[in-house]
Amino acid sequence: MARNVLILGASYGSLLATKLLMAGHNVTLVCRKKTAELINRDGTEVRIKLRDEPTHRSIFSRDLPGTLDATPPADVDLSRYDLVCLAMQEPQYTNHTIRVLMIKIAEAKLPCLSIMNMPPLPYLKRIPALAEMDLEEAYTNAQVWERFKPGLVSLCSPDPQAFRPPDEAANVLHVGLPTNFKAAAFADKAHNQLLRELEADIDAVRMDGQDVPVKLKVFDSLFVPLAKWSMLLTGNYRCITPTEPQPIRDAVHADLKLSKSIYEHVDAIARRLGADPQDQVPFEKYAKAAESLLKPSSAARAVASGAPFIERVDLLVKLISHQLGVPNAEIDRTVQIVDQKLNEKIVEGGSGAL
Repeated sequence: MARNVLILGASYGSLLATKLLMAGHNVTLVCRKKTAELINRDGTEVRIKLRDEPTHRSIFSRDLPGTLDATPPADVDLSRYDLVCLAMQEPQYTNHTIRVLMIKIAEAKLPCLSIMNMPPLPYLKRIPALAEMDLEEAYTNAQVWERFKPGLVSLCSPDPQAFRPPDEAANVLHVGLPTNFKAAAFADKAHNQLLRELEADIDAVRMDGQDVPVKLKVFDSLFVPLAKWSMLLTGNYRCITPTEPQPIRDAVHADLKLSKSIYEHVDAIARRLGADPQDQVPFEKYAKAAESLLKPSSAARAVASGAPFIERVDLLVKLISHQLGVPNAEIDRTVQIVDQKLNEKIVEGGSGAL
């Protein structure tokens, strides 16, 4: 049976959308009006490399069995959808029209699966050790999440690396590292049945008889997505330096011993919260994958281009580690550098406005 999925965010969201469309499901992308008009006219193009193929293939939404449309936030009719996926950067949810839509989504009690790096606060409240912690400081505006029931919100580790080529249209996405989305289960059996149905349908897709990478993998454990935190703190946020941004590969491999110590510290925090070691990704596997990540992280690119706000998983992990009584000097240093760079942007923006 074809399901109808609403995805907030047409950039990274178009990767999950393409996988759902290939499996015969229908997707609406929520984005700016101009981008929506482009997608409704031309569809989306996702470039992905199949196993053992030397070049990327372009997968066009208009060629797929599912139906794709796009709409601005104000025009969404929530009665159509079985599932909402959150694929925008966390600061974008403070936009007024998005906030209004989020209130409606919370009131509709639709299951929400996040593919953000920054875990939604209601998801964190499902983890007993975090439920009473003071973590709001890490969010651009924590009030966005107040109306959501924790059991209706889950997290999908956004492990695939993808980016919009800067010289191309807003409906194009290039997948650099085609790994899997790893979803934690919802609280409700019916919602988990829906997730597993989507998982099986995506898994069955073939192109010219070949398997297509980037699967949806559903886990009973709440903690599987936390494996991404070690990667973010070791690589992504350390791409932000006091000067110019550096590639993820350089952030990880410039001092492999230091990188391993950060990675293992964050892994240990996840285990303190309840994660099983089997939920986690060995450092050696991550370090190997990082060798091919030749661009700065999206967070570092955003800071370099003048963004005053980014997702702050670095600050979230710092807050958790301090409240658990296990602070880490390198994580604190990373947070300090990110704070400093963002403050520079705010000051520059302020002086420019005078």
